[in-house]
Amino acid sequence: MGWIEAHTENYFQDGGPQLRALERARALYPLSLHGVGLGLGSTAPLDREHLRRVKRAIDRFEPALVSEHACWGQSGGEHFNDLLPLPLTEEALRHLASRVREVQDVLGRQILVENLSSYLAFTSSQLTEWEFLSALVEESGCGLLLDVNNIFVNSVNLGIDPHKFIAGVPQHAVQEMHLAGHLRKQVGQRVLLIDDHGSAVCPDVWRLFETALRRLGPIPTLIEWDTDVPALDVLVAEAALADQYLERARELAA
Repeated sequence: MGWIEAHTENYFQDGGPQLRALERARALYPLSLHGVGLGLGSTAPLDREHLRRVKRAIDRFEPALVSEHACWGQSGGEHFNDLLPLPLTEEALRHLASRVREVQDVLGRQILVENLSSYLAFTSSQLTEWEFLSALVEESGCGLLLDVNNIFVNSVNLGIDPHKFIAGVPQHAVQEMHLAGHLRKQVGQRVLLIDDHGSAVCPDVWRLFETALRRLGPIPTLIEWDTDVPALDVLVAEAALADQYLERARELAA
């Protein structure tokens, strides 16, 4: 393995075997901490206790990368167990950029912000997703975690051009990529792709990954497989395939 990634919220506790296991792994491999609970785009005030625990995990494990999502997840005192998309408006952009700056100030470091999978588009949206993310980088100083599977999912669900997405994000800002499998679901007369992280990366996503590598170069890439987890040799084969794409990108860059 080249590196490992862990969900930040799984390591908020003070001690125990889970923390010790990650500490042992961290001694051997570079680490990325990937958060899912800050709800950066929510209009409720930032959860200061949650942010304090994020900072404590960062101080404990000293990860190479720290990331979160361009989402909202709480309203009216309720916290939703999901990464909910934002309207791509100037107002939402200013709000999200302000929150990202606030988080970075508390953490004392840059964070990466990941693009989401979506199943419906807001009629109020004024920007493309890549314009929104590019402006977020400019206004907040954050980096980007580019989820290639989410781009493909949105290209089918929302009719966006995945190649324009990859061409439109600022090259210098992308510091990590994600790959994953998705589920095809018939909903009435249309097919929706559901980002379930429960299967192998499909050929279309591998081809889009190759496109991303040609523009962005070989950067740290993680395959997410969280549900219906197969035998280890299947996971290793997927990782080996990603390594082949990365190696070809390194040869082209040399």
